[in-house]
Amino acid sequence: MDRIPEGRFRDMLHGVPLGHPLHPPLVQVPIGAWTSAALLDLFPRTHRAATALINVGIVTALPAALAGTTDWSRQNRSHQRVGLVHAAANGTALGLYLASSLARIRGRRGWGRALAFAGLTSVGVSSFLGGHIAYHMAGGANQAAYAVGRLPGQWRDIGALAEFPQGRPTATAVGDVPVVVVRSGTEVSALVNICAHMGAPLSQGELRGACLVCPWHGSAFRLSDGEVVGGPASASQPTLQARVRDGRVSVRRSRGGAMVPRQRQRERDIERSAVSGTAQAGK
Repeated sequence: MDRIPEGRFRDMLHGVPLGHPLHPPLVQVPIGAWTSAALLDLFPRTHRAATALINVGIVTALPAALAGTTDWSRQNRSHQRVGLVHAAANGTALGLYLASSLARIRGRRGWGRALAFAGLTSVGVSSFLGGHIAYHMAGGANQAAYAVGRLPGQWRDIGALAEFPQGRPTATAVGDVPVVVVRSGTEVSALVNICAHMGAPLSQGELRGACLVCPWHGSAFRLSDGEVVGGPASASQPTLQARVRDGRVSVRRSRGGAMVPRQRQRERDIERSAVSGTAQAGK
């Protein structure tokens, strides 16, 4: 799935424009269609409607699977192991529903119902595993969200400007919140040092233009406001306001407002071009 090139289409599959993964809302359509078909199969003279719903589920399962596989390709190995079983259950369900649809078309309605109920059972197993990945293993959750409430609302001194090397991400902490600081001349940017995607230490990442790139899965965050310029991260990275006075660096919780969607997308496009150009120049 890494064959899908970096860019707007892949970011859309990750859910970057939404601010959260796209896969969970997409799966509601096939699951809802197949569940409704199972209910209709319990009543007489509902064969045609149930068959139509089964076919809707088959068609809409494909984009849901594409989005899920795209997320899976940029997760940790522990998530991927469970994800393989999750995908196998989904594939089994899809095969059973295809067989059910074919049986119904051929007039074998009893077999069509039996295969559909077997498919729904496989969907249930898959849903259980998907919930395990999402909630128990926090796959797709914003790993940095907890830190926002722990950041100080008042200015907090974090050290002398000279302690932060020019143009190199440097790890520090504000209380119990890990922070990464990037210095450019006398200007300083500060972000929570936990990647929102999978919790990687961003201080081990690299700078590309005005962005900090995650060392694990390549998410690119704009230094100025933490906006996602390139996925797989879908949630913005929490930032801190930073200032330099008398050679000392202080930070506090960011109070900036969010940009409107079109402005955000234009900014992403500009920064993505800069990030891609920097990456190509380094090869």
